Amino acid sequence: MFDGWETQLPVLGKVAFAMLLGGAIGLERELKDRPAGFRTHMLVAGAAALLTGMGDMMVAQAQHDDDGRVQIDPFRLVEAVIAGVAFIGAGTMIAHRGRVVVGITTAASLLMVAVIGVAVGFGHGWLALLATLMTFAVLFVLAWLERRVAKRDDDG
Repeated sequence: MFDGWETQLPVLGKVAFAMLLGGAIGLERELKDRPAGFRTHMLVAGAAALLTGMGDMMVAQAQHDDDGRVQIDPFRLVEAVIAGVAFIGAGTMIAHRGRVVVGITTAASLLMVAVIGVAVGFGHGWLALLATLMTFAVLFVLAWLERRVAKRDDDG
């Protein structure tokens, strides 16, 4: 049950790091009062890191066939993460009067934190950190630019 706890601790560290990154993005969504916020983003990123971290552990423990090939495909876990996030993301999008759909950015941010969690789970922490910073740029800087352009259009 608790065999190999030494190999499980690094995965737990990856989950915590992914949750930190996902929570940072989720905080922005929370402050904008979006349908999925701080906790949701943390949990999505953490779940993705946990699944992929477990995939790495399973590969290390996997049985090999006569040719030395592994009998398990950890990328199927990535597919499971994406399918789960698609389900959650669809729930965050709401159509108003059949004309305007809201929640698409939040759904996209959930997908992004899931992929960030996958990157962390596979041990690519720097990639995940830089992707988080790029996500902030999209959510903050581009939103600011959109407001400036909209204000200019209203004034002019």
